[in-house]
Amino acid sequence: MPDTSKRLAGRLALVTGASRGIGAAVARRFAEEGAELILVARTVGGLEETDDAVRAAGSRATLVPLDLADFPAIDRLGQAIYERHGRLDILVGNAAQLGLLQPIQQIRPEEWQQVIDLNLTANWRLIRSMHPLLMESPAGRAIFVSSGAALEPRAYWGTYAVSKAALDMVAGIYAAETRRGTIRVNILDPGRVRTRMRARAYPGEDPMKHPAPQDITDAFVDLASAECRRHGERIDLTVPRPA
Repeated sequence: MPDTSKRLAGRLALVTGASRGIGAAVARRFAEEGAELILVARTVGGLEETDDAVRAAGSRATLVPLDLADFPAIDRLGQAIYERHGRLDILVGNAAQLGLLQPIQQIRPEEWQQVIDLNLTANWRLIRSMHPLLMESPAGRAIFVSSGAALEPRAYWGTYAVSKAALDMVAGIYAAETRRGTIRVNILDPGRVRTRMRARAYPGEDPMKHPAPQDITDAFVDLASAECRRHGERIDLTVPRPA
């Protein structure tokens, strides 16, 4: 029997980019809150490390080594989840790629496509595949991880910024289309977090000035809980919420 004292007890969550950084931290925290996990990432070793943490928290995970740019594989994953569980309670679209920071006119077409495929199109394909499963949950929740780079033009951040701005729009449209149902869709901008991606983007800064991934997981639990009523919001963790 699920431990009903935990906020995500008995809930099934799919987390992408779960091998490290924010995705791994969210998976560990969800496990501590009683969720069963489906963990998706390309790196098998990283997934296994996250799985160890999930098991230590007393939960269990299904590991899915998957390149999310393999779009038909996302559809197969949705079918497999349906056959095994019949539903999905929580979708966390976290996986992302920074790409090269360079003048937009110098971006190679293949580089552009790789970033757009992972950061944008894969999330749309996840929505397409997982929506019927979220509909089967009494309290389906979808959380998409964005960035401040989506909010205004920023020199040299071309593909990443474009992909995140477009993801915000996709998630916003999905929220508008589900506003009358039981699914809640939100966008989460974690701000400056001590991740490998952040270190690549800002190699000269002191990473210890920023919170670690595990320090921001409260917001994910709030949005993933069955009690959450927030919907269609873009939540920026650097902006305090009014009391």
